[in-house]
Amino acid sequence: MKVAFLGLGVMGFPMAGHLTVKGGHQVTVYNRTPAKAQAWVEKYGNAAAPTPAEAAKDADIIFACVGNDDDLRSVTTGPQGAFSGMKKGAIFVDHTTASAEVARELYEAAGKLGLGFIDAPVSGGQAGAENGALGVMCGGDADVYARAEPVIAHYAKACQLMGPSGAGQLTKMVNQICIAGLVQGLSEGVHFANKAGLDLEKVIGVISKGAAQSWQMENRWKPMQEGKFDFGFAVDWMRKDLGICLDTARANGAQLPVTALVDQFYAEVQAMGGRRWDTCSLVARLEKPRS
Repeated sequence: MKVAFLGLGVMGFPMAGHLTVKGGHQVTVYNRTPAKAQAWVEKYGNAAAPTPAEAAKDADIIFACVGNDDDLRSVTTGPQGAFSGMKKGAIFVDHTTASAEVARELYEAAGKLGLGFIDAPVSGGQAGAENGALGVMCGGDADVYARAEPVIAHYAKACQLMGPSGAGQLTKMVNQICIAGLVQGLSEGVHFANKAGLDLEKVIGVISKGAAQSWQMENRWKPMQEGKFDFGFAVDWMRKDLGICLDTARANGAQLPVTALVDQFYAEVQAMGGRRWDTCSLVARLEKPRS
């Protein structure tokens, strides 16, 4: 199959690689910084294009993984956007974590052009992208999803149609809401154990086998303990995601008191210079000496 991939960040770069290595697809890539696209071609072969429209030309499926709503509009409906280069019947699959509103907006715009559109944000972080083990939550039409799912499967551990357009983004919001509380709870647990003089490795070894167990606990306690926050999902991006959650909650009447509190804790981490630190850096604000 001929496919395109727009956006080659820490997630998109390996995801696009799986499409050619595992899937054997003909892949054309686009990145806002051309050097990143050239680096991808040097590693995986295939081709790069100078614009989203040219990357999308003649492709059966176009994938994107960019930063936010505005970036997504830019690569779809903006000047030289992918929608202007896509053939009728082609599918656009968006892996960006964005708002449900922009997903519905682009779904409608794609439909008027005879194109399919699936909002398909992912969970699993950089390691999940590199290992082809992402969770993918999708919104859109069932027949369009059925055509896209076997291709998405090249980098997915789980892929599910959650409902109509926007449902994928709403599900990703649930994911981020849950993670925010888990990481804060784990940060407080690590901080408390240290203050209490406990052997943290032994503590985690015991409690991770019981009701407190979580992926965050098993994978993030050690970086928290070591103060190593230079990998994974950045605080800036988490605040962007939590902002979407909180905006949506204000619109639908949901109450998110813990999410709002953790969002402000991340703001404190940003003020400490941790904009690009991993999200487990919440522990750093607890360990910071208080005046």
